[in-house]
This record gives sequence, structure tokens and C-alpha cells, in this order.
Amino acid sequence: MNGVYVCSCFGVTEQQVKQHADAGACTPRQIASACKAGTDCGSCVRRIQAILGRGNCPRRELVDQGKPALASAVELDVELDEAA
Repeated sequence: MNGVYVCSCFGVTEQQVKQHADAGACTPRQIASACKAGTDCGSCVRRIQAILGRGNCPRRELVDQGKPALASAVELDVELDEAA
């Protein structure tokens, strides 16, 4: 099983949202940039917020150092393919 769908408009699962968050996406807008979740009907935005939580961004120290905080979409797609 691939996981629970968070965004039915684009077929994005909770696992995928968590993987994008682990790659540095800290906000629903950053999740939307990574996988389009939340950009159509918007009904999943609150669920995405709940998954992200209110904690610190795990990649904040990279941003503070001026380094890119988000993994490229190509890198993340490879990780998703390997996990399947």
C-alpha cells in the first residue's frame, strides 16, 4: 500500500508529504511547490499543515548559512522510486 492520500486532486500521499518535509519543505506553500498538493481545491492544506506540525524547520540551519534547503525534484523522485 502506498499510503493515505492527502491530496486527491494530484494523488499525493502522506508519505510523499513527509518525504518532501524531510527534504526541507517547511510550509504548505513549499509542499505545493514540490508536488502541487494544495494548489487545486485547497481542501488538503489543513492536513498538510498538521503533517508539518509547528516545530522548527529541520533545514533551517542550511537557510541561515545561505545554502539551498530543498532537495531538487529529481533527487526526491529518485528517493521516492527507490522507496517503492
